[in-house]
Amino acid sequence: MKRLWELDAARGLMLLLMTVTHLPTRLTTPLGQPFGFVSAAEGFVLLSAYMCGIVYGRKAWREGVPAMRRAFFQRALKVYLCQAALLLFLFTVIAAMGHYIDAPAVRNLISFYLHSPVPALIASLALIYQPALLDILPLYVLFMLASPWALGFAMRHGWAGVLAGSAGLWLAAQLGLSTTLYGVVVALTGLKVPFADMGAFNTFAWQLVWTLGLWLGARQSEPHAQPLHIPKPWVLLAVVVAVVGMVWRHYTGQAPFGSNNAGNMLFDKWTLAPGRLIDMLALLVVSMEFGPRLLAALPRMRWLEELGSQSLPVFCTHLLAVLLVLALVGDDPLRHAWWIDALLLAGTFALLQGAARLSALFDHLQTRRRARRKSAQAGAAALSAPKKTPARP
Repeated sequence: MKRLWELDAARGLMLLLMTVTHLPTRLTTPLGQPFGFVSAAEGFVLLSAYMCGIVYGRKAWREGVPAMRRAFFQRALKVYLCQAALLLFLFTVIAAMGHYIDAPAVRNLISFYLHSPVPALIASLALIYQPALLDILPLYVLFMLASPWALGFAMRHGWAGVLAGSAGLWLAAQLGLSTTLYGVVVALTGLKVPFADMGAFNTFAWQLVWTLGLWLGARQSEPHAQPLHIPKPWVLLAVVVAVVGMVWRHYTGQAPFGSNNAGNMLFDKWTLAPGRLIDMLALLVVSMEFGPRLLAALPRMRWLEELGSQSLPVFCTHLLAVLLVLALVGDDPLRHAWWIDALLLAGTFALLQGAARLSALFDHLQTRRRARRKSAQAGAAALSAPKKTPARP
């Protein structure tokens, strides 16, 4: 399949914004949520699901649902192994650095592990215990495991039921489904992992972002797919909401209602609260309507495409860099000079670009190796095939 450079560039931009958000520098607050009350995480999850809908949807139509399911499971396993490697790095290298350097940021990050290392290790590998920053990849694993069933159901019965079920789960999440289930599980099993250490992202809410992206991508993968038409009044409304959200965010800061916590919860990131969902949908409509024309007018930024095309290794590299910075520098950007901010950002961005290029080179070598293996197998089969003897006159 030919790569969609526009999506790679958009994912690369989301990766850069997440890196700036996670690194403790003076740019974290002003560049966090730059387009409104929506973070780079929503954009990254939506774009990833969209790509999955296109790639695995086409595989399902061409090779069948079982082939699509196997591809999803293989990708989920790869993401899980990346999560396990990051956990190992966190619980060994970063934990040791936090101990010897006396880094409060590290102690806060892995407090449950420091208190109960064996239960924490087991629970983390089961994707139950999710330390801060390491709570995004578990979402991907769960969503990729569920996607084949949603995609297969939609191919047979249409997307209405899948989208309705996803919206119902989101609504249940707003009404406290996660905390209710947590209480039931603790009562039945005696689970020791604190609720706050099970990941900041509410899975039942965020699955709606993934489902929307999967649906949009799967529509494009269908035979004889038609472009999605959005009525002009909806586009106009989306533009108004997006502009208001952006101006509001940069006028008041990342908390829309200041110290009013009840009002701020209407835009809560972790539960994908209604205000945030509306802002995200408005930005999505604006991007779909005006994005192609904007991209046609801008020069291609291939360095962003490189980051987006290798999103998994780049994402993991950014987490490694952020963990090391937290251990060595701390989490308060005001405790070090501005030039340290510049070094941290420049060094991390260079590291991400290097990781993208190394990963692309590895993929290229793997592709060549597979091509040579297929060629060798075809040649061996041709040599071993019985030769036809000419018929006697």
